[in-house]
Amino acid sequence: MAIQDSTLDQGPWYRQGWAWFLLTPLIVIVLVMAGYISIAVKLSDDVVIDNYYREGRMYNERLEQDHRATALAMRAELDFDLETGEVFLQLSGDELPESLVLVLQHPTEADLDQTVILATTGQGNYRGDLNLDVNFSRYLLLFPGASASERGAAPWRLKARIDFQASHAVTLQAVEKQTADQ
Repeated sequence: MAIQDSTLDQGPWYRQGWAWFLLTPLIVIVLVMAGYISIAVKLSDDVVIDNYYREGRMYNERLEQDHRATALAMRAELDFDLETGEVFLQLSGDELPESLVLVLQHPTEADLDQTVILATTGQGNYRGDLNLDVNFSRYLLLFPGASASERGAAPWRLKARIDFQASHAVTLQAVEKQTADQ
């Protein structure tokens, strides 16, 4: 009569209860972390600038654009018709280009930014169409050109901030030189 040893192999490891008792928490942790990583990548913070050196170099160029807009006495009255998606602009100053670029930047989500090309409809009047619905707050940047890629090379720029819950019209003007005390 043979003695049966209970320590003998009882089948493959995946049919053993102790194996699943040890592996289940590890598998759950891997799945939960994969979910957290995908959420973090999808909802990443768009406010952080990737290239600090390039942004720092362009700072002086942007100041020159503001000074030139002040010297040319550039001023724009901007009106949004949110029902039709049209943008109307009245520009005054010493330089009236054929087309303007209006950049509407969302404060935190780069996916909600949009660029509108404004074409002239007469002396100092411009018109363009919005690509997306706008709501809440936006930072506005206006400069002469035919595309957003001309932003750095534009001779001047005007800036403003608008809250669409409060108003659909805004005045854009050159940023005044700030003193060190401010």
